[in-house]
Amino acid sequence: MDVNQRISRISAHLNPPLVHIQGDAGLEQVKCRAKGGSPGFKVAILGASGGIGQPLSMLMKMNPLVSVLHLYDVANTPGVTADISHMDTNAVVRGFLGQQQLEDALTGMDLVIIPAGVPRKPGMTRDDLFNINAGIVKTLCEGIAKCCPKAIVNVISNPVNSTVPIAAEVFKKAGIFDPRKLLGVTMLDVVRANTFVAEVLGLDPRDVDVPVVGGHAGVTILPLLSQVKPLCSFTPEETNQLTSRIQNGGTEVVEAKAGTGSATLSMAYAAVKFAESCLRGLRGDAGVVQCSFVASQVTELPFFASKVRLGRNGVEEIYPLGPLNEYERAGLVKAKNELAASISKGVAFARK
Repeated sequence: MDVNQRISRISAHLNPPLVHIQGDAGLEQVKCRAKGGSPGFKVAILGASGGIGQPLSMLMKMNPLVSVLHLYDVANTPGVTADISHMDTNAVVRGFLGQQQLEDALTGMDLVIIPAGVPRKPGMTRDDLFNINAGIVKTLCEGIAKCCPKAIVNVISNPVNSTVPIAAEVFKKAGIFDPRKLLGVTMLDVVRANTFVAEVLGLDPRDVDVPVVGGHAGVTILPLLSQVKPLCSFTPEETNQLTSRIQNGGTEVVEAKAGTGSATLSMAYAAVKFAESCLRGLRGDAGVVQCSFVASQVTELPFFASKVRLGRNGVEEIYPLGPLNEYERAGLVKAKNELAASISKGVAFARK
């Protein structure tokens, strides 16, 4: 590579490039690519400039399984892209700004992560977010259907109980719906459950596994404390308090931030943990199991969160709930009642 080519690479960090050199210098625009980088997966983050999107983008840039990272948003993407692109990790970062660049951001992606939308504020429920975020998710999924129909899609935008059904309807209308590749990210509920249970037991949270099933809002979040690993038992009072705290973890953060934001940092951490599991599945790793809100036959509802095994095609297997105690059976009834309404609301929005 001669000196002009090297200078051209230096000048072309962003897509579209920030620097355009022509004429006597003989330099052409090229896409900056790290030399010697190991092969990996192409990942797009839609909503990369937001409260979740920025830490999520940073953490994905650090992931060795990612070779190309596309950051898309309707504002501030060039700055976020420039900032993150300076990190000395393998992934090549490219930024895309505005609706007119959505298709370029999505073309050829293996995994698309959607944190786009407005955050919760004090007093807001996830359903209060519906009217704004539902439209955003619908538009983004239309782009996915057109540009990367075979990609695995991780939906973070709330209310997940409704936005995942919206995405499914968009994909069905486009004729590309593959239920194995559409996953609602409920990982933050699992992360919280592991943390809160570990605090009670005096353990390292990394050594605790709490299955969390149902959905991703309020009473639809059902931690199965009778199935915690390592094996343990809780008093009825402990079970009730732990369940309540896990279900209301988002509200706890919203109130603590006092109007300045929602659970963005822990959500980004959980989203990356889940995304890495999806990428490990794509790579062909065995035994990759996480909880996720997916098209399911575990219950009579069309969507439900439970443990799934991830593989090269996305969801390879959906596990049954296993034995539930009386408290969990009662919680399941409440969860399904609310979930049914949220799913129907999403489907109706997408079809209107």
